[in-house]
Amino acid sequence: MNYWLMKSEPNVFSFKDLKSRPKKTEPWNGVRNYQARNFMRDEMRVGDLILFYHSSCEIPGVAGIAKVSSAPYPDSTQFDKKSEYFDPKATPENPRWILIDVSFEKDLRSFVSLEEIRNFPELSKMRLLQKGNRLSILPVSEEEFKFILKLGS
Repeated sequence: MNYWLMKSEPNVFSFKDLKSRPKKTEPWNGVRNYQARNFMRDEMRVGDLILFYHSSCEIPGVAGIAKVSSAPYPDSTQFDKKSEYFDPKATPENPRWILIDVSFEKDLRSFVSLEEIRNFPELSKMRLLQKGNRLSILPVSEEEFKFILKLGS
């Protein structure tokens, strides 16, 4: 099993939004970074656990736990000329962008803020905390995942 941190702006799509979706599941569309795409395409597996992270907000941090609930498949927004994620170079025969479905797994008792994450030496090597690492999808070690889970419990 792999562990991940996936960022979403809560004013665009929040952990609460995920919980309110039918079947508590949502396609993770709109990823337009090749490294993040490659994580979804090549490394994420059904059942992998995710730290659902609220970013670009007043208090960024981990809002809850989700899981990967589908194999990767083409992101249909790349073909939609009306979508902000339209890619004129993508075709149904040769899609450039993929997505996975993400499902609600569990609530945390408390939100784990970025400030709190920074305070623990056990988390100092997290990719989230490394300079210049602004990817929307990041691998997390099992130890880091469990430590944040403990913080949120």
